[in-house]
Amino acid sequence: MKSKNMIAAFSLLLFSALNQVALAQTLNDKLNEQVLMVPAGNGVQLETTIFKPAGPGPFPLLIMNHGKSPGNPHFQPRARYPVISKEFVKRGYAVVIPMRTGFAQSGGTYVNAACNMIGNGLSQAEDVRAVLDYVLAQPWADKERIVIAGQSHGGLSTIAFGASNFPGVKGLINFAGGLREKDCQWQSALVDAFGHFGGQTKVPSIWFYGANDAHFNPELAAKMYAAYTAAGAQARLIAYGPFKKDAHSMSSSADGIVIWLPETENFLQSIGMPTAIRDPAIDSAE
Repeated sequence: MKSKNMIAAFSLLLFSALNQVALAQTLNDKLNEQVLMVPAGNGVQLETTIFKPAGPGPFPLLIMNHGKSPGNPHFQPRARYPVISKEFVKRGYAVVIPMRTGFAQSGGTYVNAACNMIGNGLSQAEDVRAVLDYVLAQPWADKERIVIAGQSHGGLSTIAFGASNFPGVKGLINFAGGLREKDCQWQSALVDAFGHFGGQTKVPSIWFYGANDAHFNPELAAKMYAAYTAAGAQARLIAYGPFKKDAHSMSSSADGIVIWLPETENFLQSIGMPTAIRDPAIDSAE
């Protein structure tokens, strides 16, 4: 057992070293990309990526929450969402992407809550809150114009955070949100969690689920949406058709822009958030 622990520790150190090398190679100057370690309490710091337009701000904010890959969450790469980030930065937004506790270079250990989807969502929402508190203390952040978004596990985290009705948050974007677990009735637990959060949420949301999503099929997406809205929350479900081999990755693909961007722009306009392009030159940023 001691040998296995030593191997795991060495693997984590090696991953950390390689990740630092990759970090130096991937920072995007055109999007003013930076990576910070944000304190989140209990000595934990969260690896957080920030993209910003040029200038001092204050900028409206998009907090983009990441999904969960199989395996050790500490081996998961730093999330950047370049397609989404570029579209928002060129419209004048600062994009903030926190790696939650136990993921990538963030401290702490991810706690598997099994089928306690409500507890899992609330735990993730605490990290979102910690990073948002930090960001709102910065002079470049607009405290009154905030959108929270997330993909997959990040979508569940977004919906959970939305239930807090945080001041300044105007809307939520759910890209194929949810969480799968083994050896339990995770589908019904997920529906119950969305219903629970829907009963507390006052801010509007827009949801995207594709017909061939390998994680959350249309029937499950419809049940989650029904539970959420029946509980009193305001949401619009965009149940689009098949996307490539798996619609779960639609929002991360450049080919998915034609699906989510027009609907998202309409949603942003409806909640008083900006949509006009401010820097078209960002289209050339990689």
